[in-house]
Amino acid sequence: MRIRNHTLAAAVAAAATAGLALTGTLTPAGAATAPRPVPSDFNGDGYADLAVGVPDAAVGGKARAGYVNIVWGGRNGVGSHGSIRISQATAEVPGTPEAGDRFGASVALTDTSGDGIADLLVGAPGEDVTGRGADAGAVAVVGGAKGGPGPGANVLIGPSASSAYGWSVAAADLTGDGSRDIVIGGRDKVVLRTADGILTTVLATPMGGRAPIMTTGDFTADGTADLALAYWTVDAPYTQSHVRLWAWDAAEQRMANTWNTDNAAASALAAGDFDGDGNDDLALGECREIADENIDDPCGPEEFAKGGGIHVHYGTAEPYGFGRRAQTLNQDTVGVYGRAETGDRFGAALAVADINGDGRDDLIAGAPGEAIGTRAGAGAATLLLGGGTGLVDAYGEGHSVAYNQNTPRIPGAAEAGDAFGAAVATGDYDHDGSQDLTVGSPGENASSGGVWVLPSASVNGSHAFTPAKLGLPAPSTALTYGKTLSSH
Repeated sequence: MRIRNHTLAAAVAAAATAGLALTGTLTPAGAATAPRPVPSDFNGDGYADLAVGVPDAAVGGKARAGYVNIVWGGRNGVGSHGSIRISQATAEVPGTPEAGDRFGASVALTDTSGDGIADLLVGAPGEDVTGRGADAGAVAVVGGAKGGPGPGANVLIGPSASSAYGWSVAAADLTGDGSRDIVIGGRDKVVLRTADGILTTVLATPMGGRAPIMTTGDFTADGTADLALAYWTVDAPYTQSHVRLWAWDAAEQRMANTWNTDNAAASALAAGDFDGDGNDDLALGECREIADENIDDPCGPEEFAKGGGIHVHYGTAEPYGFGRRAQTLNQDTVGVYGRAETGDRFGAALAVADINGDGRDDLIAGAPGEAIGTRAGAGAATLLLGGGTGLVDAYGEGHSVAYNQNTPRIPGAAEAGDAFGAAVATGDYDHDGSQDLTVGSPGENASSGGVWVLPSASVNGSHAFTPAKLGLPAPSTALTYGKTLSSH
């Protein structure tokens, strides 16, 4: 049985305190015909919502204290039905806003309590913790509820100064007990907290001063989710780059490393079934070789690295068969819109959904460095369609749809530095049965930022919302709104 995945360029956590149990969604006996819960429905109205992390925002005069903007889905789609702000000044949220907390640096909407309503999971890597030091970091969960946020609690706080817990987090049933476990990325460290409270280190190694990149999927085809982890360094203290898979070892009560590809530097990871065979595949976004010598072509043929390549390792039902088949594509691949140019950052953000309803997942790739005409860094997003052989067909061609702010019927205009495509997310925001696409453009309006909505991933009916349109406070510093998105 294939496990649907949530790709989180962002923090996912769950609390075992304050009544927020780490359990999966439960189906009561006799309720087989009940409507299926919407994974990112935070207010229980049946529509998917969107979480926008705004960690650079001031709260109560505290610079970069940060907040999360929950933008409501509804009949007319996300961005047309208002929003709320959640910060450490919100009554249900633990802590108080402090300068540099960066609450909202990573966010996710997912049901951690099993009540059918999504909860908000949020990282604050700049949180100072008494007795532990500055920037220890914290991850919190705020319960979703009809009529407003439910109670919140800290899930885990960093053990010492500069731990930066909450830079990145992933959530899934990694132990196979039916409950949701959490993986938290901090500075040079990744830790696992299981639903029953086991805390163990997954990996501690130099990671170049960047957030570990994580997603989850059943890559071993055993019915239980695994963890995919990417990190890389350049002379810090040495050059290394890795993408690794980890699975729960029940006997040892820890995560075990099961698969590696070395010398591969990825900016994003995404899991999905791109060839429709029922097995999870792993996409490496903006994959490039950074080691001193090429050992195993970890990102595929060198010609596909220019501008950012997407390298896909395919899953299989065969034991230890993951990754034996791989594909690589970039904007020079036939059928993929655009042209590969240095600095495009193709694949720097990834999201997965079956957009066209053919039973195969499709991949949305952001390219925030893409030049549109002479406008450097205006940015673009590309929908790459899955097929019988994956994202590349038997003829070596891709099939794609491209979006930017100069695309007809998409509002706005491509401008230098907009960084359209810096974040991408999907969800059925208007509840019409098809997945919609949201694209962040944090450089819009002098880095105030904005989010573009494409219903059913179509330009028809597309619209945008900005902090000003939503009535958010207008700060003197840039919000970079749209840099961090999460929904499903």
